[in-house]
Amino acid sequence: MSTIVVILVAIAGGVAIVLQGQATAVMDERAGTIVSVFATYALGGLAITLIMLGLRGARLGDLRGAPWWVYLAGLFGLVIVGSIAFSVSRMGLVQTFTVLVVTQFVLSAAIDHFGLLGAEVRQLGIERLTGVGLLLVGTWMVLR
Repeated sequence: MSTIVVILVAIAGGVAIVLQGQATAVMDERAGTIVSVFATYALGGLAITLIMLGLRGARLGDLRGAPWWVYLAGLFGLVIVGSIAFSVSRMGLVQTFTVLVVTQFVLSAAIDHFGLLGAEVRQLGIERLTGVGLLLVGTWMVLR
């Protein structure tokens, strides 16, 4: 698969995250975080069920033998959706996503550097450390 396709898929994901953030924030303001997360997961669960039924080759049994912690992904998703709904409705999109993104960069750098959770080891050089440092400074500026 070409790099441009991967980048376009990542961009589509970024757009969806921001739009979902605003949508869940509106639901959070109207009905609370729990209802917002439920509505998000109910529709998403229905959609993926229909997609899996349409793709007859998709089998849950293929997950056998995966590490136990990978099954926590759905719970992580609940935390993601809930924290976005809660935070966007109180801080706004820019501040919420600034904190989310810098957190992702810092944790991702640690996971890559130490090869945690099955990741390939990718040592942090001075360039990456400088980049993460600049992200932290930028976050401080956005939150001020």
